[in-house]
Amino acid sequence: MDKLFTGLTLGKLDLPNRLVMGPMTRSRANEAGEIPALAAEYYGQRASAGLIISEATQVSALGKGYISTPGLHTGEQVAAWRRVTDAVHAAGGRMFAQLVHCGRIGHPSLYETGEAPIGPSAIASGEKLFTGAGMVDHPVPREMTRADMERTLGEFVEAARNAIDAGFDGVEVHAANGFLLHQFLSDNTNRRTDEYGGPVENRIRFVVEVIEAVAAAVGPEKVGVRLSPGITFNGMAESDSAALYPALARALRPTPLAYLHVLEMVTRDITKAIRGEWRGTLLLCAHPTPESFPSTPETGAAAVAEGVADAVVLATAWLANPDLPARIRQGGPYNEADSTTFYGGDHRGYTDYPTLGA
Repeated sequence: MDKLFTGLTLGKLDLPNRLVMGPMTRSRANEAGEIPALAAEYYGQRASAGLIISEATQVSALGKGYISTPGLHTGEQVAAWRRVTDAVHAAGGRMFAQLVHCGRIGHPSLYETGEAPIGPSAIASGEKLFTGAGMVDHPVPREMTRADMERTLGEFVEAARNAIDAGFDGVEVHAANGFLLHQFLSDNTNRRTDEYGGPVENRIRFVVEVIEAVAAAVGPEKVGVRLSPGITFNGMAESDSAALYPALARALRPTPLAYLHVLEMVTRDITKAIRGEWRGTLLLCAHPTPESFPSTPETGAAAVAEGVADAVVLATAWLANPDLPARIRQGGPYNEADSTTFYGGDHRGYTDYPTLGA
C-alpha cells in the first residue's frame, strides 16, 4: 500500500498521493442546476485526496439527464461551484470538474423547451428516468445533425472554460457510463451512416474532436477523459470493446492530456491494452473480478503495483470516509456508507460522516 502514498505528477499538478476521489452523483443541486452551499463543506472535507473529480456536471440545459444535478453553463452555476473549489483549495486539495452531456439519457420534462433529448441515432435506451412524480420511460432521442454536433462540441468547450473560471484545476470529459460521447462510441447506440458511424475509426471521431477542442481551449494538461469499456449501464452493449478502446487511446496519444480514467468492468485485458497504447497517466477504478465491486484500496494498490495504473480511483469509500487516506494508512476502521442518503436530502449522509479524530 505504500506506493499509494507516493507523489504523482498529473499534467502540471503535483499530487501528494495516488488516491483519487471518483465522481459520484449526489442529486443535491437546485432546479437551476446550482450546486448547494453545503457542497463546499462536503468536498472540502475530502481534500486530502490526491485529486478530487466532481460529480457529473452537465455542459448545457439539453445535456441534463437527471433531476437535481449541477451544471456549468450559467453564471450562477459557475459562482456556486467557485465556493466549492475555494473550499477545496483552502484545505490544500486539487479538483477537476467532470463534464457530461447525457444525450439520450434525458427526458422532455427536464428541459424548459420540452424538446426530445438528442443522440447519435434515434435509438431509445430502454431505461427509465426517476422524477418526483415517479418513473418515466426514456423517449426515442432525436438523431443529431451536424449542426447539433457542432453546437454540442461548443458546449463542452464553453463548460470547460467555465470550469476554469470557477476555480477548478482541470476538467474530465465524461465519455463513459452510457452518456452522449459513449453513445457515439458504442455500436448499439451509434447506427449512423456518415463519417461518425460504422467502423471503429468513425465512431471514435466525435469523441476525439470534442477532447481535442476542450484541450485547445483550456490546455491539454488540464484535461482528463473517463472511459468505461464493456459497461452495460444505461442500455449499452458494445460488441467490439477490445478493438474500440485501444483505438481511442491511440487516437488521443498526440494530445498530451492529464490522464485517462478507466472504470474497469471485469475487463482487465482491455485495461492492459489501453495501457499499452496510452503513454500518459492512467487512473483506474479497479474491478478485475466479479467479486471486486466496489473497488477497494487493496484492488487499486495491486493494479498500481502491477503497473496497470498510476493512481487509484475510489468512490463509495470516499463518500463515507472523508479522511480516507489516513484510514488506509492505519488499516481502518472504515465508516459504512448509508445507501439511503446517496441521492438527495440534506447534510445527513453527506457532511456528517465522522473522521478518525472525531
